[in-house]
Amino acid sequence: MPLVNRSAVRGIRLPERRALRAVTLSSLAALLLAGCAEIPDARPQVAQVQAPQLGLDTQAPAIDATWWTAYSDPQLNRLIELSLADNPTLDTALARLRAAVANVEVRHAAQLPQISADGDVQHERFSNDYLIPPPYAGTDKWVPTIQGSLSWDLDLFGRQMALVAQAKSSADAQRLDTAAARLVIATAVAQSYVGLAAAERQITVADGFVQTRRKAVRLAKSRSENELSDAFDLRQAETLLAEAEQARTRAVGQRDMMVHALAALAGRGADFYAQIGKPALALDQAPAVPGVIPADLLGRRPDLLAGQARIDAAVSGRTAARADFFPDVNLQALVGLASIGFGNFVGAGSAQYSVGAAVHVPIFEGGKLRAQYRGATADLDAAVADYNNAVIGAVRQSADALTEIRATDEDVAEQRRVLNGLRETVRLDQVRVTTGLSSQLDTIDSGFRLLEAEQSLINLQADAITHRVQLVAALGGGFSPSQPLTTAKSDQPPTTALSKDSRS
Repeated sequence: MPLVNRSAVRGIRLPERRALRAVTLSSLAALLLAGCAEIPDARPQVAQVQAPQLGLDTQAPAIDATWWTAYSDPQLNRLIELSLADNPTLDTALARLRAAVANVEVRHAAQLPQISADGDVQHERFSNDYLIPPPYAGTDKWVPTIQGSLSWDLDLFGRQMALVAQAKSSADAQRLDTAAARLVIATAVAQSYVGLAAAERQITVADGFVQTRRKAVRLAKSRSENELSDAFDLRQAETLLAEAEQARTRAVGQRDMMVHALAALAGRGADFYAQIGKPALALDQAPAVPGVIPADLLGRRPDLLAGQARIDAAVSGRTAARADFFPDVNLQALVGLASIGFGNFVGAGSAQYSVGAAVHVPIFEGGKLRAQYRGATADLDAAVADYNNAVIGAVRQSADALTEIRATDEDVAEQRRVLNGLRETVRLDQVRVTTGLSSQLDTIDSGFRLLEAEQSLINLQADAITHRVQLVAALGGGFSPSQPLTTAKSDQPPTTALSKDSRS
């Protein structure tokens, strides 16, 4: 360690010391003020959209965190619980959350005093013509040192505080991203499960047609062998049987695909396929839904809340960028031992210490701080724009889901009437054939149409439930199906889109 010649300091007289102190303080004050002079006038350009601008209803459906239990299927409950526990996508989101929380701790640590200890030993030759006086000048000695140091950023202008706030908001955003991932996984499981239920129902319908048409083929063969009918009746019966068997083959394939999807969502492999049984989900019992887009949409969708948290993080980042224009003041202290040679290393004479303050004042940095501040302002605009885009998309998704639910429910009702009519047509065709008033040719078209109508009804019923699951995703969570909503004003019909006034 170089030795300090204190005689030079002691040689300065008291008036000169006072004058030197005054000059030093004046220079420091000037530097502090100089650091505040170059902040650019960079203001945010994008305004955040507010709920009153969106034409949302004033009512809000009751949130049900376990919305899938409304479908009364224990297997569905089990699959969603497994998926939320073991899904790789969720594991990724949780890992990112842990990293964000750790970053908060890193930023918070920067606000606290930093204490460290260092030690080293060097073999050094001291110059004859430098600071080291005789008898050490010109000699080779070991120079051991050990010291503890303290540094504390006083954060007078809130830079560290802003960085901590930014890290916390980013962690909040990641936490909400995790909640959004959970919602996506749960709705994906539910939609795949509806597909599984529809495929099982299609198999059941196809089985019924296959059994009936096998009986028809046997009857046609018997009549043909007894010369009571021609070959056309047999070919017609075999065609209808092939159609039913084809429908069953397709339904089985669809069922297997849904089983594979559910196993993957649960984070399991092929060994899990056999553990997925036939659903108890009733396709013809779709839960009730709210009739309006709730006003609390912006406060319940986790992705929108994550967007708001990212806006908060961008605001804090801009604050930190602004604080970079101001001086950075640190308290510093050091205490330790240093000597030339080991003989006196642990003696009182080897003790050394220092205490003071360090100030860094940005005066000219080539425009870097101005560019960083403008960049932080642009980041804030981008966060607000992303949030606004997500809000508009959320409103549209909710409106589309409600519209599709109503349209599909009406379609299901119409399809039931179509199916009932076709069943009656097939029955009358059989009566006419039996009584000789019609030929088997007349029954081919109605037989095909009856199976297609059965399949269409199942698909529409599955769509009706799928759209309800999509509404759950659009609203950011479940709603209580026992409390369907109407609009706030009883003299107006339910709305699923923005009002005319809101659009204008």
